[in-house]
Amino acid sequence: MLEFLSQPWPWWIAGPLITLVMVSMFFFGKTFGVSSNLSTICAAAGAGKKLEFFRFDWKARIWNLVFMMGLLLGGVISTTLLSNPDKVDLNPKTEQVLSSYGIENQGVLPAELFGVDALFTLKGFLILIIGGFLVGFGARYAGGCTSGHVISGLSNLQLPSLVVVIGFFIGGLVMVHFLFPLIF
Repeated sequence: MLEFLSQPWPWWIAGPLITLVMVSMFFFGKTFGVSSNLSTICAAAGAGKKLEFFRFDWKARIWNLVFMMGLLLGGVISTTLLSNPDKVDLNPKTEQVLSSYGIENQGVLPAELFGVDALFTLKGFLILIIGGFLVGFGARYAGGCTSGHVISGLSNLQLPSLVVVIGFFIGGLVMVHFLFPLIF
């Protein structure tokens, strides 16, 4: 059973599960997105004393905190119990390019990018700080994060979400093809 769970789930399982979550959230009048969870945490921590944006009744959005705890718990379970230690099947050309950056195909999370040792280097620390700032700024500027716009916004047929998602993909292409080679 755990072997099945440690493999990527096919679209015909994952897709209906995401649909079930979205329909239930729509039914209960909720929206999906991680950045809204983070704003609830900031409001609960007292950020509303300094910034108008965080002045709202965070207790009415306590479900966001439960959702965030589920994300964290799911991450812990998937990495400790359901991780697949096998190499990821990549195109040989992709493996060659990554190898030229010093990244070996060790699985889904290469240690050169996601290992604890990478965090405690100057480059790793700067990537974390600058990347975190850009993600936070982008989520605030775009009115939500990738998960909120892609899953919730598009499923509700919101035109602004479509525009933002197109921007996400363009940004991802620019990052992978132009910035990533400069960083590594």
